[in-house]
Amino acid sequence: MTEGSRKAVLAAMLANGGIAIAKFVGFLLTASASLLAEAVHSVADTGNQGLLLLGSARAKKEATPQHPFGYGRERYFWAFAVSLVLFSLGGMFALYEGIEKFRHPHEIESLSIAIGILVFAILLESYSLRTAVKEARHVKPETVSWWTFIRTTKQPELPVVLLEDIGAETGLFLALGGVLMANFTDDPRWDAVGSISIGILLIIIAIVLIIEMKGLLIGEAAGDKDRSAIIGAIETSASVERLIHIRTQHIGPDEVLVGAKIEYDSALSADQLVAAINRTENAIRAAAPTATVIYLEPDLLVADHPDDRPQSAGAADEVDTGQISGDELH
Repeated sequence: MTEGSRKAVLAAMLANGGIAIAKFVGFLLTASASLLAEAVHSVADTGNQGLLLLGSARAKKEATPQHPFGYGRERYFWAFAVSLVLFSLGGMFALYEGIEKFRHPHEIESLSIAIGILVFAILLESYSLRTAVKEARHVKPETVSWWTFIRTTKQPELPVVLLEDIGAETGLFLALGGVLMANFTDDPRWDAVGSISIGILLIIIAIVLIIEMKGLLIGEAAGDKDRSAIIGAIETSASVERLIHIRTQHIGPDEVLVGAKIEYDSALSADQLVAAINRTENAIRAAAPTATVIYLEPDLLVADHPDDRPQSAGAADEVDTGQISGDELH
C-alpha cells in the first residue's frame, strides 16, 4: 500500500469511528431509522478500513514454495471482502431497517439532536473524502476521469475508500432529508424512505466494487502504459529481431508478471544469447519497475504455430488477451 493510500484509509477509519459513535447516540435519543442505518453503515466502514490495512500487512509476506509469486493479491482479496461487507452489513441492513420502519412507522424524537449529529457526521465524512481525493490525485493522470480511474487502477484501497466516502456522504444527506421531511410532513415514513434510499445506494456501490475486485482477483493484464513500455523495451533491446508473443498479469498491485517469446539474432552464440536476454530483462525493469517477475523465451517465428505471427507493438498488445498454449512458458 502506498503512503497516500494508507493516509486515506486511516483518515476514513478515524472519521467513520467517530461518526458511528455519534450516530448510535443519536439513534438512542431519537429512534430514527435513518440514523440507525447510518450508524451500522459507519461501523461497517470502520471495519472495512481495518480489513484494508490487514490486507496491506499480509501482502508483505515473503514468497513461499506454496505461493512462489508472493502474497500481493491479499490486497485484492480483502478489498473484495470489504465489498461484501458493504453489501450485506451496510446496504442490506439499511434496506431491511427502512422497510420495517415503513411498515411500522415510529415518530422521531429530538429532531434537533438528529440534525446536529447528521451535520457533525457530514463534516467528518467531508474531511475523509477530501483526504481520499487529495491522495488519489497523486496517482490519477489528469487526462483520466474519476470513473475511469476507479475502473482501471490496480491499487484497490483508493477506489474502495473513494466510493465508500461518496456513498457515506450521499447517505448522510439522504438521512438528513428523510429526517427533515418526516418532521415537516408529520409522516415518519419519510425517515424510513431515507433508510431505504441509503440501502439501495450502498448496494449499488458494493456491486461496482465487487465487479472490480473480482477482475483483479482473477488476474488482469498490466495497464496500457506499462504494457506499451514493456513492449517498447523488448523491441528496442539490442539483438532482438522481433517480439513474437507476450503475456502480462498483475500478481499484486505493484507487481507484474511478464512472459514473452522473442526472436533474437540467429548469429548469436549461446553465451551471447544469454547476455542478450539479460539485457532485455534489464530494459524491461527500467521501463516498467512494476515488472518484477519476467520469463523470456528465445524462439523463431514459424508459420504453423498459432501464436507465432508477425506483430507490431499494438498487435502484440492485443494478443495479450488470448489463451496461453501449453509450450508458451517453461
